[in-house]
Amino acid sequence: MTSQTPSVPTADQIRRAPKVLLHDHLDGGLRPGTIIELAQEQGYQQLPETEPDKLGIWFREAADSGSLERYLETFAHTCAVMQTRDALFRVAAECAVDLAEDGVVYAEVRYAPEQHLEGGLTLEEVVEAVNEGFREGERQARANGHRIRIGALLTAMRHAARALEIAELANRYRDSGVVGFDIAGAEAGYPPTRHLDAFEYLKRENNHFTIHAGEAFGLPSIWQALQWCGADRLGHGVRIIDDIEVADDGSVSLGRLAAYVRDKRIPLEMCPSSNLQTGAAASFAEHPIGLLRKLHFRATVNTDNRLMSGTSMSREFELLTEAFDYTLDDMQWFTVNAMKSAFIPFDERLAMINEVIKPGYAELKSEWLFQQTATTSDSSRTAG
Repeated sequence: MTSQTPSVPTADQIRRAPKVLLHDHLDGGLRPGTIIELAQEQGYQQLPETEPDKLGIWFREAADSGSLERYLETFAHTCAVMQTRDALFRVAAECAVDLAEDGVVYAEVRYAPEQHLEGGLTLEEVVEAVNEGFREGERQARANGHRIRIGALLTAMRHAARALEIAELANRYRDSGVVGFDIAGAEAGYPPTRHLDAFEYLKRENNHFTIHAGEAFGLPSIWQALQWCGADRLGHGVRIIDDIEVADDGSVSLGRLAAYVRDKRIPLEMCPSSNLQTGAAASFAEHPIGLLRKLHFRATVNTDNRLMSGTSMSREFELLTEAFDYTLDDMQWFTVNAMKSAFIPFDERLAMINEVIKPGYAELKSEWLFQQTATTSDSSRTAG
């Protein structure tokens, strides 16, 4: 290894590296202790565990169980305690603080306003509570010496019939903390084309949207999201690997859809740990992100549901580093990809890349070179 080639980063360097997160669900990232406290305040008595450590383990094991019913039950518990303004404010603020402490400098966090109306809140009150929570979390992060900016993505559930209403809501708050729109939920049986009116509306308004596609249902889901709906990004998109053929001699052939995705630089919001839980890959070493990185797709690294997967951005990069020997250069590549793909104005993305991300990685690389020089010097003195 030469001095121009940074080594595999340490866990501490990964944590300190500036990171960008595009795919993270607010109701999938609560602190276990917060869930318990909110449940006690609200009289919710359905939690499977009442101790934070045990509850965190329960969420991870339920998500790993292979049972769709049990997996969905996890969100029933988190959403159940997110039905008041104070609860939404707290969860959003803690989300910002937790991400900032993990080295995330920019994040787009999504949630479905329609799932937080059982306590009598309006859609607008839900959005405003979450936005205010994010701003408070950003302030707390700054006070703790961290820098983060959070944009919200408003999600519509694909099995419901409120997509246009949520799209209009996202457009109304686009200058007040909401940066885009998303649809989520089961892909099979609920194609994105059911919500064409929402996507057509957003395109007329020159607004941004991503679509959960290519996670479980495969290539048709990706094709519909892009060619029928016009998605700016693909939520997951991991099944694009089904349109890539690797021959015995190692040569690679891209199908028409995979070539289109790469040629058009369509961002893939990949969530490795989550993808393993849903069966998209058997292990990190076999995750499609390895090949997609080599082929220079616009791949990004994300968490999806930090609570259910027991993960963080640092954890995702640690596991990818173990699987593929990724260096700080690789981490920077994924991070710049994500920042280029964010739903904020170009000049603001460019400023984050040039003023925060690149200097942050340059400092870590210099630190590594200094450590290598010091190690070499110590070895020479010992040998002498």
